[in-house]
Amino acid sequence: MKKNILLILVLFFFGEIIAQTQLVDSLKIKLRTHKKDTTRVNLLFDLAFETFQKDTKLANSYIVEAEQLSESLNFTKGKARINYLKGILENIKGDYVTSLKYFNLSLKHYKKINDKKGIASNYTAFGITHYDQAEYEKAIQSYLNALEIYENIGNKREVITCLINIGNVYSEIGDFDKAISNYNKALNKCKLINDENGISFIHSNLGILYKKQGNYYLAIENSNESLYYRKKTADTLEIAVTLNNLGEIYNSMKDVTKALLYHQKSLELALKQNNKKIIVANEINIGNIYKEQKEYKKALVNYNKSLETSSQINDLKSVAICFANIATIYLALENSTLARTNFIKANEISEDINNLPILTQSELGISETFLFEKNYQKALFYALKGRENAIKLDLLLEQRKAAELLSQIYYNIGNYKKALESHEQFKKLSDSLLNEENIKKIASIEYEFKYKKELNDAAERETKLTETVETTSKDLEKSQRNLLLGIITFLAVAMVLGSIIFYLKLRNSKAKTQNIITEQKLLRTQMTPHFIFNSLSVLQGMILNNEENKSVSYLSKFSKLLRITLENSRDKTVLLSHELEAVENYLSLQNIENEKITFQLYVDDAIEANAIKVPPMLIQPFVENAIEHAFKNQKENCIIEIKLTLVDSKLICVILDNGMGIDSSERNSNQNKKSLATKITKERLDYLSKDFKMDASITIEDRSKFDAQGTQVTIQMPYSKTEL
Repeated sequence: MKKNILLILVLFFFGEIIAQTQLVDSLKIKLRTHKKDTTRVNLLFDLAFETFQKDTKLANSYIVEAEQLSESLNFTKGKARINYLKGILENIKGDYVTSLKYFNLSLKHYKKINDKKGIASNYTAFGITHYDQAEYEKAIQSYLNALEIYENIGNKREVITCLINIGNVYSEIGDFDKAISNYNKALNKCKLINDENGISFIHSNLGILYKKQGNYYLAIENSNESLYYRKKTADTLEIAVTLNNLGEIYNSMKDVTKALLYHQKSLELALKQNNKKIIVANEINIGNIYKEQKEYKKALVNYNKSLETSSQINDLKSVAICFANIATIYLALENSTLARTNFIKANEISEDINNLPILTQSELGISETFLFEKNYQKALFYALKGRENAIKLDLLLEQRKAAELLSQIYYNIGNYKKALESHEQFKKLSDSLLNEENIKKIASIEYEFKYKKELNDAAERETKLTETVETTSKDLEKSQRNLLLGIITFLAVAMVLGSIIFYLKLRNSKAKTQNIITEQKLLRTQMTPHFIFNSLSVLQGMILNNEENKSVSYLSKFSKLLRITLENSRDKTVLLSHELEAVENYLSLQNIENEKITFQLYVDDAIEANAIKVPPMLIQPFVENAIEHAFKNQKENCIIEIKLTLVDSKLICVILDNGMGIDSSERNSNQNKKSLATKITKERLDYLSKDFKMDASITIEDRSKFDAQGTQVTIQMPYSKTEL
């Protein structure tokens, strides 16, 4: 179940209002000099706006006086502004009908005096109010009306606001292409006028959007960009929002520790601000973490508290999400009836508010309850509906869930072909959601963000130090100033040196991370899910055919290969004899599956396999490549040879096959895995050659160069000797 998303809605109600930084006291002083004129109306309006969040009663008294004075003076613009502010106050209270009534009155007055900016500000207010009521088509049309006016009068900041708000609506209804288009337009305009606040908003919203799509790399990249700008401006509320978004992303990636840390920081800031929407979002997300840790009672408490608060503030989207989350708890507790009841409630609300992502999740949830009850026809109906919406919205998480459900449903109704197709689709979607490249990029982004933060903190410390020194130096004698200048120079040098040391450490840390990623990739290329799946399928076939002796032997070899692979992957080097044992076990399994292939392993007599240590996992990926690709059009006399020799103190491993050859193989379209194994091994050998302080390399050649058929892989392996 997808976690709650807190979408940032840019509430720029106040395009025409004076800067909020004006002090209330200065406004009161000015008010004394104006008795019954239009300036007094404007001052009363400003005072009302400055005080309504802290003292509603006092603000209302300013509004009443401003309204009466505007009527007596027949001051149309004053009437327009007062009705506009009254509309804002009603919107905050959640009385949207009354809010729209005041905005319409304000619009009428602004049109009377042809105040373009005022007219546009009311259209923006309409859009926000319609959005709050889930009236998305009306919201978009209102924003477009405002956008047209702002473009005509050349108000760049409000144009940006409209584009962001339009993007928010499209993101909410699942039209991500249009949302991204509007966000990017706004981002380009923000950069032109150096609007850091707008840039932060847009990156935050893009982070939410990409998280919905399951693109975690781009979600983290944009959220960290937003957080970077928010910390520069010390915007506590938006920092809380962004921290919550990062928590959701990491929870989707199953990094519970980071997720919980971000949500706790966000909740702490939200409680200080008493922002119920952000509090609700974090309570839901913390409930999600408890659910994943199978602490269902704690999760249910959080979800019910969130549901109660969401209902109080009439946040229908959060209400729907709460019902869906409660349903997943009951499903985990195997209470399918209560689970379906809550999924149906979520489904009905999401239909009413036209929220397709939540609708998709609830449809898949209903399917899962029917699957649990073995009502396969109804389960199939809802799974297909959910998959259709997931594909339409490009929601990878929901597509994966639908594929998993359909695989089980088709299997149980005896449609094994579709069951297998769905299972294969499930595997592909799982791989694409969190692959090695994403992990590498995420690590790089985190290092870059930390580096930016350190540089920014260092710059702030330097600025404060300089300011302190300048203030103190005014009261010092010339000799003392010279001393201070010497200290400043020393500190500046120290800071430069510190920055250099930090950069070197960061570069070293990145190199270590890259090495670890390379090792992990190579382990995955050696023992691929495809190979494991095929091996288990072969074993299943033997069991079904009552080949007891053969299946026991196969299982023994398979388990031994898994054990050796896992043991070898933990160590930087292993005995050559152990590495060869792993290769021999792999070849034994392949002999059972591919009887047409003959395997030959030669080890030079000069090599003492128990006295030489080599890096693990270098040979097997290329043997597997030969098995999978070399003999596609060859049905007999298929031979793979592995030769290890020691020449001039160089350990050489040659892998030969008599298949189609690399030149012919490269003309085929599906060579991703082959290229990946070669690339990873080359990267790893670069690191290993430095560690072992000896040459290490790999070459792949077509044997046609040597008047033979097939492919030749030559690996110069780094090694070390050990005492027998």
